[in-house]
Amino acid sequence: MTITDTHSHLYSDQFDEDRKEVVQRAIDAGVSRFFIPAIDSDFTQSMLDLEAEFPDNVFLMMGLHPTHVKENVEEELALIKTWIDKRAFYAIGEIGIDLYWDKTFIKEQQYAFRTQIQWAKERKMPINIHCRDAFDEVFEILEEEKSDDLFGIFHCFTGNLEQAKQAVSLNMKLGIGGVVTFKNGKIDKFLAEIPISEIVLETDAPYLAPTPYRGKRNESGYLTNVIDKLVDIYGLSFEEIAAITTQNSKDIFGI
Repeated sequence: MTITDTHSHLYSDQFDEDRKEVVQRAIDAGVSRFFIPAIDSDFTQSMLDLEAEFPDNVFLMMGLHPTHVKENVEEELALIKTWIDKRAFYAIGEIGIDLYWDKTFIKEQQYAFRTQIQWAKERKMPINIHCRDAFDEVFEILEEEKSDDLFGIFHCFTGNLEQAKQAVSLNMKLGIGGVVTFKNGKIDKFLAEIPISEIVLETDAPYLAPTPYRGKRNESGYLTNVIDKLVDIYGLSFEEIAAITTQNSKDIFGI
């Protein structure tokens, strides 16, 4: 049985003391594929080091996280362009719009999001979308850029049923993680109306740990708790959900 974590920040300094143990615990739990989103150029070397340490399990993305879009957006985008021209990555991400923390650079966020989408389309690569307090803004750009070459994952989906259906209509799988186990997470109330063929699993480790670990550091191995919740929602076995969601991830990432 293979379980895939489509979004994990394993290079985070929160794992500096026990990264090998965290990865081994995940593998022991059946989670053996880790897709790693980028943030900005400050983290690139840490991502490359992680890939070198776990070459059979770690698959890197490249992109500029919206909360790290600042005055130097052109410089950061130029570095991303250099990297995706130089070597293989499995997605452009995580990219998007975040208006929760700061709206100062909304124009720059929109520009960076659109630019990276266009690069992904040119290369027929998936995108990995970060969206917080910005569904209207994200969907506006996705609708304008939609094409057969635009596809990917709506990371940490926290929207409503209508927004879920819109994301799926735009060739996006829904990234489902710890939020689905929260009492106030809300997505568990309608998720059964979204076919499991449109779902992938993720942790966003070290963030958003599922119940019963909520508030603690998240780990990729905790995906089993997310699957347990999806068993209740979809009425499928643990093994079926693991197999279907891993196949969905293969369809997106091509590996």
